[in-house]
Amino acid sequence: MMKYIDFYRAFSGLGCFDVNQVRMVQPDFDRSALTRWVASGYIAQLKKGLYAFKQWMALPDTDQIAANLIYRPSYISLYTALAYYGMIPEFIARTTSVTTLKTAAFSNEMGTFDYRHIKPDLFWGFHMIDSIHQRKILIALPEKALLDLLYLTPSLKTEDDMLQLRLDEDYMTDEFDWEQTRQLLERFDSQALSHRYNLLQKVYHND
Repeated sequence: MMKYIDFYRAFSGLGCFDVNQVRMVQPDFDRSALTRWVASGYIAQLKKGLYAFKQWMALPDTDQIAANLIYRPSYISLYTALAYYGMIPEFIARTTSVTTLKTAAFSNEMGTFDYRHIKPDLFWGFHMIDSIHQRKILIALPEKALLDLLYLTPSLKTEDDMLQLRLDEDYMTDEFDWEQTRQLLERFDSQALSHRYNLLQKVYHND
């Protein structure tokens, strides 16, 4: 029977891992050991088959890495991406992503992870950024994150609703690429989204 200290030495570099990764190295690994180690508080189960070491969970950026792994394919977008780029002032407790799979939510020791469904032909506009853990994080470009939010939030109907987003005015003036956003908007081919975008532009880009 494998001891936890030996397991930690062998796999702690992964931080977050699934059963298949373990069995690639240890084909005869007894999966019931993971259940015991979860009960003992050594590791946490993020979803069925996906686990993380507690020490890794306490490090920066790990919630974003986990978000990419919990439900795939997905990329971080919406409020979490806006907060990452400094476009909104609020701390976002829930990690928000978009996916081509059905809308879902997962809660575990790392927090709550929300996934909103988007059509496969709209699954673009993201890039990979480096984390401090030698892993890549898939996250929407700032412009795509905002369009995703407008597209998936039909309750945004007025200029006052756009003001309630509390987008950072300096960012929207100096850093946000309005021309690129207009080009991305055309790829959505949505009259409803175009209407919401025009309202947003009146509020935050009226020069």
